[in-house]
Amino acid sequence: MSDSAPAIHLSSPNSLSVAVIGAGVIGLGIAWRLAAAGVCVDVFDQGEAGRGATHAAGGMLAACIETEPGEEWMLPLTLESQRRWPSFAAELEAAAGVSVELRTEGTLYIGHTADDMARLRFLHDFQRGLGLPVNLLSGAEARAREPYLQPGVAGALFSPQDHQVENRKVARALHAAVRKAGGQVHERAAVTRVELRGGRAAGVRVGDALHPADVVVLAAGAWSRGIEGLPAVARPPVRPIKGQMLALRMDPAAPLLRHVVWTPTTYLIPRLDGRLVVGATSEERGFNEDLTAGGVFSLLEGVWRAVPGIAELPIDEMWTGFRPGSRDDAPILGFGAVEGLVYATGHHRNGILLAPVTADAISRLILTGETDPVTAAYGIQRFRAAA
Repeated sequence: MSDSAPAIHLSSPNSLSVAVIGAGVIGLGIAWRLAAAGVCVDVFDQGEAGRGATHAAGGMLAACIETEPGEEWMLPLTLESQRRWPSFAAELEAAAGVSVELRTEGTLYIGHTADDMARLRFLHDFQRGLGLPVNLLSGAEARAREPYLQPGVAGALFSPQDHQVENRKVARALHAAVRKAGGQVHERAAVTRVELRGGRAAGVRVGDALHPADVVVLAAGAWSRGIEGLPAVARPPVRPIKGQMLALRMDPAAPLLRHVVWTPTTYLIPRLDGRLVVGATSEERGFNEDLTAGGVFSLLEGVWRAVPGIAELPIDEMWTGFRPGSRDDAPILGFGAVEGLVYATGHHRNGILLAPVTADAISRLILTGETDPVTAAYGIQRFRAAA
């Protein structure tokens, strides 16, 4: 079977069964779209739904300000998913009855020093050259938008299209939407292997139990490579990239920030309930869950340098998470060498941003065999071609 061939042809979605490995926003988003189309969907997760990388994330929808040299090829995908977020959020809220807190104040990337501003000017020119609507602000203009920024802030890059959602509420909403659409979500049900029959995916094993399926979706994030049963050529090159994060507690009636704010070393994400999420380290430490003094110190120093008023805020929570990084830090989407197996993994730092386009594209692929042109460049075969 070729990498681009459809996994299965059935006369009706109602006769199709799909097993999704992973109950983060990617797996749940795909399951919601499929269940709403009448497909029999079972989602399996080793823990609780939405408690992996989705729970640890910041929820930024930063297609513009995160784009750096070498990442231009991803812009059609990230911008398209960013464009779909408002309608995706509205549809999800209507289906689940849960707000996902899509906020549209935009994002500020601030600079403290002359070197910081040189970098921001470079990013401004680079991103404007790609047609992105970013603007340079003076220090006074940045403080006019966010008065609690430190008085000596040198300036900022403002991106009016880069927003945020409350990722934990997105996960809860997707979980509810899948169930309301008739899908089943199996928590604390670790998939030990993908079952192959005659060279094609025929279901998944949870412990000793086989759950047959016509199509298996591998959406297990950083754990995707460790699922047994697949030949080496079919194992996605995905690894865990550890991130340490924390949240401070602001007064929700008088928050210190309204925009998402990036600093040279951190990012700050204000929530409607008063939490101020601060992230994140980026560490090649495998699945090491330790919070470290150095990691937490770097986050607190970065946020204090940007907003000195945080010094008296209580620490609400600290946590670690594992981004699923592929070899080129881009997602792996679509069919591969094993018939009946579909990939939806490797989203790295963009899992929340790319949830709408991934859900739409992978469900379309399973239902019709058609590849969305915007995802065509992200198949697993690109790694074999580069080898």
